[in-house]
Amino acid sequence: MLNIVLFGPPGAGKGTQSAKLIEKYQLVHLSTGDIFRANIKGGTELGVLAKSYIDKGQLVPDEVTIGMLASEVNKATDPKGFIFDGFPRTSAQAAALDELLQSKGTSIHMMLALEVEEEELRKRLLIRGKDSGRADDQDPVVIQKRIDVYNAETMPVKDYYSAQNKYKGIQGIGEIDHIFAALCAEIDQA
Repeated sequence: MLNIVLFGPPGAGKGTQSAKLIEKYQLVHLSTGDIFRANIKGGTELGVLAKSYIDKGQLVPDEVTIGMLASEVNKATDPKGFIFDGFPRTSAQAAALDELLQSKGTSIHMMLALEVEEEELRKRLLIRGKDSGRADDQDPVVIQKRIDVYNAETMPVKDYYSAQNKYKGIQGIGEIDHIFAALCAEIDQA
């Protein structure tokens, strides 16, 4: 089973690249953003709670996120592997994910990180906000807060996987197909 954490700041291209990786490697896509948005759109209790954090550019609490993720992992029948998109976002979440996967007899094989400079992220998010209508991508203050939260709280996850020799940094600026080829090269070497 191939389990990958696709990592990077908001606007790095995780959604675009995960779609391509899912198709090529037939992985189950687990995007906390998609899970949150589905719950928000559905007006679930969890969705309302998650929205209150997301609208402020804050992370949803670990226990809520991990519970939702465990439910999604348990729904998968005979998966070839998982691609975790936007999760884990903290070292505590990474440790909880290790525990969850260990209980299933598997583990994370690698963290593929899309590395993009902040100015490029701000530009991409504003464009995405105009195209998608996502409120969290239209406000420069919220965008900066999301980047700041990523740098302060999520970036340490890099150290967690680096300590396990599972971190692989990939330049996230350039042609989509070139970035995809670099991601595939890392997977195929593993």
